[in-house]
Amino acid sequence: MSLDALKREAAARAVAIVQPGMRLGLGTGSTAKHFVDLLAERVRGGLSIVGVPTSEATRAQAQALGVPLTTLDETPQLDLTVDGADELDGRLRLIKGGGAAHLREKIVANASRRMIVIADETKRVETLGRFPLPLEVVTFGLGATRIAIGKALAASGCAGELTIRKRQDGSVVLTDSGNLVLDAALGRIPDPDDLAARLDAIPGLVEHGLFIGLANAAILATASGIEIIGDLG
Repeated sequence: MSLDALKREAAARAVAIVQPGMRLGLGTGSTAKHFVDLLAERVRGGLSIVGVPTSEATRAQAQALGVPLTTLDETPQLDLTVDGADELDGRLRLIKGGGAAHLREKIVANASRRMIVIADETKRVETLGRFPLPLEVVTFGLGATRIAIGKALAASGCAGELTIRKRQDGSVVLTDSGNLVLDAALGRIPDPDDLAARLDAIPGLVEHGLFIGLANAAILATASGIEIIGDLG
């Protein structure tokens, strides 16, 4: 089975959990895209839900498919967020932000009673850090912010190059909020909790891609079937 097929399997398992009347956070990325596709099928079949998209890309997809949408201003408390991850460990700590949407993803997840991660088996790691850690930063004071980030990484036992994310054509990636993304190629993060706390204290860093204590469960699609980590509720 291809990786894309595995992602769709995980998404299908998550869609089956959705109950009528739920207020949902709709994630961003290739696996979350499958979730929105499959959710739309249930909506067309009569399921009544509302969703808050975590990116403009997800908003456009959901609108095109007829999924009813709301905002966190209109609906500040959500029942469930379903989103993908670039990495997750056995304690459900995540790295997210490969799609440069981790600021909105974290806001939506934090507003939700529960968060379920959907992913294929390649996303599970023993130690976070193989995937470069995304850091959303403002342009003002970027040089000083980079120095502060470097000190935080070193103090947490991490080392690696910081690069501004660019597209294949060389243009700089901007988030939906108009910020830059620095990717920290760390290889491994010995203490994700410590690093997250240190990064939280840097003013020019809007948000980092470490999601600590937000995910309640993960649905992993493997070649031998679905594996559940945590409690689906």
